[in-house]
Amino acid sequence: MQAGLAKLIGLAGETNVQGEEQKKLDVLSNDVFIKALISSGRTCILVSEEDEEATFVEPSKRGKYCVVFDPLDGSSNIDCGVSIGTIFGIYLIKEDHEPTVEDVLQPGKNMLAAGYCMYGSSCTLVLSTGSGVNGFTLDPSLGEFILTHPDIKIPKKGKIYSVNEGNAKNWDGPTTMYVENCKYPKDGSSPKSLRYIGSMVADVHRTLLYGGIFLYPADKKSPNGKLRVLYEVFPMSFLMEQAGGQAFTGNQRALDLVPKKLHERSPIFLGSYEDVEEIKALYSADEK
Repeated sequence: MQAGLAKLIGLAGETNVQGEEQKKLDVLSNDVFIKALISSGRTCILVSEEDEEATFVEPSKRGKYCVVFDPLDGSSNIDCGVSIGTIFGIYLIKEDHEPTVEDVLQPGKNMLAAGYCMYGSSCTLVLSTGSGVNGFTLDPSLGEFILTHPDIKIPKKGKIYSVNEGNAKNWDGPTTMYVENCKYPKDGSSPKSLRYIGSMVADVHRTLLYGGIFLYPADKKSPNGKLRVLYEVFPMSFLMEQAGGQAFTGNQRALDLVPKKLHERSPIFLGSYEDVEEIKALYSADEK
């Protein structure tokens, strides 16, 4: 409501480095995060989905952390009131040297912490510092985040799959077979239910709590996948593994991927351990 009253919904009239139309809140949230992270005195490099180049913090305000983030994921849903969120990951720079882009182009397994904040019916922060996953909910009366979901563990197997089936005609064989088996199980078990919001934070949050699998595969239109490695794939994969699940690119463990560019993309399959095992088996069989 406040976004509407403040005339912050709608388009800003510009496109970001991804070629996507920028929403007004996209631009505002990016500015807010950049300024807050720089003024903290703890960061040295910032990589945002909205900016083509990395932001290097001036020496007088420099710390030892690299922060990669999508300031407002799912922003195409702003005007219709669907839950959106912020995704982030944090790397530690150990060496005492002038920061470079190479300091950020590390595999996701090197992340120190990752999380997301979801803005919906409540404001929920899900965070991992490498020792499990915890969920916090904002108490507006206190202005504080309260621990409401301690030690989140994703179920070993879920009853939900989450994917944009509008792209089905462009999928590869393993993805097509997996989704077909979700709907028409060959072992006589109950089919999975489809749930797809179109906001990664919301879809992954549901998957984390209820179990199942989230898929954003490569396809003929996007052969390298659509989601960005550093600030979408890595943080969500980090959280999934910390909660007992898995994350897979179609070729390898997602967190083992070594990005070569700031805005590199990758396919991703993440969720319950056994569900991801099933699609891994299909890709393995496809290679033989």
